[in-house]
Amino acid sequence: MGHEIAGLNVSRETLERLETYEQLLHKWNPAINLVSKNTLAEAWTRHIADSAQIFSMAPSAKIWADLGSGGGFPGMVVAILAAELSPDQETVLVESDQRKSVFLRTVARETGVKARVLSERIEQVPALNADVLSARALASLTDLLGFADLHLAQDGVALFPKGENFQMEIDHALETWRFDVQKLQSATDSGAVVLKIKGLSRV
Repeated sequence: MGHEIAGLNVSRETLERLETYEQLLHKWNPAINLVSKNTLAEAWTRHIADSAQIFSMAPSAKIWADLGSGGGFPGMVVAILAAELSPDQETVLVESDQRKSVFLRTVARETGVKARVLSERIEQVPALNADVLSARALASLTDLLGFADLHLAQDGVALFPKGENFQMEIDHALETWRFDVQKLQSATDSGAVVLKIKGLSRV
C-alpha cells in the first residue's frame, strides 16, 4: 500500500525514514537550531513536504547537489526519497557548519540512506558537476546563480524555492546572468514558488 507525500507515492519504509528524520530534528534542534523553533511543530508540512515537492519537480539525476543544507532541507529529504525512487542517484549535501554536518551524517546513518556530506564552504568544494542543484533559504538568487555556475553540469537544472519577492530577485539576477526560468507554484505555501533554472551563462 503506497503513501502519498507531495504528490509522490512512497513505500511504508520511506515514510518511516522520514519519520525517523523528523524525530531526530526534534531531538537535536534545541542544541543546534536546525530550523526556527516556531516551525518545528509543523516540520512535516513546512520542511519535509516542502522539500519533497522539490524532488518531484526535478528530472532524474545521477548527481544531486544541495548547497547550504543546514538541517537537511531539501537535501536530506531528497536523499531519503531517492533511496526508493531513484536508487542510482548520488546525493551530495554541502554544509560548512560542522555541527550541522554531524547532524546530517547522523540522519543518513539512522535512516540507512546514502548521502555524501561535505563540511566545506560552497566556494571551496571542487566542481560537483551536478545534474540537479538545490538550495533553500541560503542566499539571493544572484549569489545562488554564482554557486550554480561553479557546481552545475552543462545541461543541469537548478531548483531554488523563493518567497513572494521572487520577481525582484529574478530582475536583479538578470543584470549579471542569462538563464531560462520556470516559476513553479509551491504546493505548501501559496505566496512561494520554486524557480526551475537552466541554460545559465554570464551576461
